[in-house]
Amino acid sequence: MAELPPDAPKSKQVSYGSKDTLVPKQDEEQLKKWFIGSIDQGTTSTRFLIFDGTGTPIASHQMEFKQTYLHSGWIDHDPVEIVQTVETCIEEATKEFTKKGYSVSDIKAIGLSTQRETTVLWDSETGELLHSAIAWPDTRTQHIVRELKERTGADKLQDICGLPLSTYPSSVKLIWMLRNVDKVRKAYDAGRLAFGTIDTWLLFNLNGKDKKLHITDVTNASRTMFVNLHNLEYDSTVLDFFELDPTKIKLPKIVPCSDPNAFGSMASGPLKGVKITGCLGDQSAALVGQKGFSPGIAKNTYGTGCFLLYNVGEKPVMSHHGLLGTVGYHFGGKRKPVYALEGSIAVAGSAVQFLRNNFKFIEASPDINELAATVKDNGGCVFVTAFSGLFAPYWIDDANGTIFGITQFTERGHIARATMEATCFQTKAILDAMEKDSGHKLAQLAVDGGMSNSELCMQTQADLIGIPVDRPVMRETTSLGAAIAAGFAVDVWKEFEELKEINKEDHTVFKPKISKETSSKMYKRWERAVEMSKGWLDSDDYPPSS
Repeated sequence: MAELPPDAPKSKQVSYGSKDTLVPKQDEEQLKKWFIGSIDQGTTSTRFLIFDGTGTPIASHQMEFKQTYLHSGWIDHDPVEIVQTVETCIEEATKEFTKKGYSVSDIKAIGLSTQRETTVLWDSETGELLHSAIAWPDTRTQHIVRELKERTGADKLQDICGLPLSTYPSSVKLIWMLRNVDKVRKAYDAGRLAFGTIDTWLLFNLNGKDKKLHITDVTNASRTMFVNLHNLEYDSTVLDFFELDPTKIKLPKIVPCSDPNAFGSMASGPLKGVKITGCLGDQSAALVGQKGFSPGIAKNTYGTGCFLLYNVGEKPVMSHHGLLGTVGYHFGGKRKPVYALEGSIAVAGSAVQFLRNNFKFIEASPDINELAATVKDNGGCVFVTAFSGLFAPYWIDDANGTIFGITQFTERGHIARATMEATCFQTKAILDAMEKDSGHKLAQLAVDGGMSNSELCMQTQADLIGIPVDRPVMRETTSLGAAIAAGFAVDVWKEFEELKEINKEDHTVFKPKISKETSSKMYKRWERAVEMSKGWLDSDDYPPSS
């Protein structure tokens, strides 16, 4: 069993720095005059927020962008459109900021959080895009994953990089493009292939397509499979396994999440010249935004997918129960990297969007709560939302989305309720696996993200996991985490102690209301549905390779 450090707390307790260290408290009025911009580039939308030094959002703007589904299981994004949404959100939020009487000159820095694993390739000399971005939930690589699992050394990879072979990480998306896109193969053979996740692509573009700036932070780098989790450097054994020649592909330089100079500055727009000083993958940003700075603290973000991160301290912990080892955050300087165990659920809010867009059950995603409340329970329906197979802790790539228990009694409300419950059931499975890996049971779960706005969903979550669920009033914790990383680099904050009052007030705590027996019965039915969802895809069912 993987163990946490012996001094790790067994319950959700926050400690900020040493008791023997006196940290000077920033003057609150001064903090209200310092501002940090935060780019939050997610799977389905982009937003830009401007926080003051107390962590209060002052201005914001959000835009959705197009999801392209060329075949079943394929999800493509347009990298150019993503850049455009970032630029537009910055422009509109800055307009709002200045209309409120603030000055752009008071914005000290910008932080960046991005969707992870989504893979972008371009020509390192010309900057030309070579293919659309393959998004993290995409499953077109299933054939490749099955092939790679048969290679010698496949069983050793997770011990090196923390991630299992699956359709999830960037590595297999790169391999697919090398095999199926002529432009990509030609650029690779010519030694001109630039590889990056969304953070690398955005930093390249926001810096005016500066060819010298090819960079990523440790949290995003750790999601590629190419990085050794123990030393946070590219690993030759892993690159050899994937048959990649590092002289032919330009891999981004890996740096800490908080740095005053590494990420460059805005080359154009209303914030031209403002430095970008923080960069994290979105789930690591949410961990920081929830102030998960001590071992034993966990957060769960209910976004397009659902991601539970559990701080395990300054040494990586490799899971033996279906979870991922990853980097939580690294603020650089004398601070050591902090690692996490992660449970990743591929489909959460995207299932609600599915009911909205495909079935027309609701007009807007928040309406799911009202629809689900029209019935007292799920009416016997269980929805295994395996649109991208099932991720942690199951890792079943041949499962498909499946609804069990439909009868003539079934109404839309039952399916709406079953859709929300699917995320809650998978969260329970992840928490059970984390307890086995860490030897500790959480006392409380911190939550954020779009689906956490649903009272019904959060109460259901508390009922199923049997512990309180703690929801802050300001739930833009991903954006806040990126702002915190950027603020540390420019001395808006210098110690974690200074953050303890940020987003502290007016939390809602959902406590379990059903018996353990009832919860166990519901979960047993879910597990049976998961077993029955397996094997829907065989080799003839996969989409075409190109």
